[in-house]
Amino acid sequence: MSDAVTMLREGRTARLLLDRPKALNALDLPMIRALDAALAAWRDEPRVQVVVIDSSSERAFCAGGDIRAIRAAALAGDFAAVEQFFAEEYALNAAIAAYPKPYVALIDGICMGGGIGVSVHGTVRVATEHGIFAMPETAIGFFPDIGATYVLPRLPGALGIYLGLTGERLRGADAVHAGLATHFVPRAALPSLRAALAADGVAAVATHAAPLPPFTIAPHRAAIDRCFSAPSVPEILARLAAEGTEWAGATLATMRMMSPSSLSWSLAAILRGATLDLPAALAAELRLTRPVCRHPDFAEGVRAMVVDKDRQPRWTPATLESVDPAAIAAMLD
Repeated sequence: MSDAVTMLREGRTARLLLDRPKALNALDLPMIRALDAALAAWRDEPRVQVVVIDSSSERAFCAGGDIRAIRAAALAGDFAAVEQFFAEEYALNAAIAAYPKPYVALIDGICMGGGIGVSVHGTVRVATEHGIFAMPETAIGFFPDIGATYVLPRLPGALGIYLGLTGERLRGADAVHAGLATHFVPRAALPSLRAALAADGVAAVATHAAPLPPFTIAPHRAAIDRCFSAPSVPEILARLAAEGTEWAGATLATMRMMSPSSLSWSLAAILRGATLDLPAALAAELRLTRPVCRHPDFAEGVRAMVVDKDRQPRWTPATLESVDPAAIAAMLD
């Protein structure tokens, strides 16, 4: 088990409390195993009617997987450990999606990567005004995983491709508009919601949900669909350049900072995920982790963004124009 996951029983609910605040609740293998074991134990427990997952910290729900540890294993050549981490993480994602009882995520603070993986596949995803949702993997030379290649292409229009390639952050209410969350509840109402869930079950969520403020990226939705519906990354960049707006220019600049290879394999993986069910998408993602974690951009991206934090990654190759489409296609076979 893991000291970073606390299991509580409160009335009708069984609660999973992520409690690794110094690491922003980044998921390591013991945490993944603790979550999986708890779900298995509660599956047939009649007194547990609802499973709730949330955080002990207001800073973060879960900032993702422990990519420092994954990078260290990859650099050491311990790819068996890398494989084991992703295999067990993705199995947990699948277990959440197939869980026979309501699974409620209370998302207050940072929710990225693996944090989305332990929330988005659940029945109910409650976001507060402090929730911050993102899939920032192209900035570290990886790709949107945890079933994101299934989830993202099913968001409205080309919104999922936009989010997956740019790593754009969505605040809580915007995540509801986008489809990553299901309800908006202010932080101040979370204690009342937890108590109501324990007393009344999952119906309490609807009675605590607040009206949604406007979608802050609504002014750019048409442009997102125009640009990110393109079939290739070079064409997306060309369409952004043709827009000629401040938003398009900023988005173009953001994408030029990402790993060119990662942009390429991420788009291909998301487009493929549109044709797969969740189990098949997770299986395809697991296969893709093997070449990606051996690619120099993964170790370099994590170094630049997470370890040294100089934010000056040196990508291989350095430009999108130098990426070999055949090599990318081979990685997805």
